Amino acid sequence: MINFDTVYGILEGTKSLELNLIEEGNKEDYKPIKLPYALDALEPYIDADTMNKHYNKHYKGYINKLNELTKQRIPLVDLVKNIKGKNDKVRFNAGGAYNHQLFWQMMTPDKTSPKGVFKEMFERKYKDMGNFKSQFLEHATTIMGSGWCWLVLRNGKLDIVTTGNQDNPLMENLGVPLLGIDMWEHAFYLKHGPDKEGYGNDFFKVINWEYANAVAII
Repeated sequence: MINFDTVYGILEGTKSLELNLIEEGNKEDYKPIKLPYALDALEPYIDADTMNKHYNKHYKGYINKLNELTKQRIPLVDLVKNIKGKNDKVRFNAGGAYNHQLFWQMMTPDKTSPKGVFKEMFERKYKDMGNFKSQFLEHATTIMGSGWCWLVLRNGKLDIVTTGNQDNPLMENLGVPLLGIDMWEHAFYLKHGPDKEGYGNDFFKVINWEYANAVAII
């Protein structure tokens, strides 16, 4: 199940488990969050080999590079929100680190479903899961090149948006991410090859709707 302290910490930069809360004046490096499940926990939908490379190579690589590029340590969410004016390498690696720590929380081996306030907004906007899935995967699978597809909450309403490379909706005031799918090839190619739709269908089997339920009421 989702750890709500981690959710609040990711969004607000105020709490941390193995998160990257950096108090003012603290020069400690950014650190990866602990994967909230075993590498093989999402099988058969997300395979262990992909998870191992994705988490240990790509995700940790963004964090290591960000530590090399930045001297001033502020909460990662604040860096992402105020990324304008930063150079492209900082933007790319800050986004890569932040997007992935969201992504790990947005998946779970447990069965979950939309509930509460989020469920009301979801059904008002998309009617049912089938309709939402169709729209979401259409956006995701038609991204030109690499990027992310997101379900966001903006001005009290849900919307589907995409971002290129490792950009995040917070960088462009597109809304607060409730759900996101990584559409970089490293997220799916080992298992699915070029079949983006197959990857998207498998992703829907492991979505952690408890994350969206929690963030929608913050």
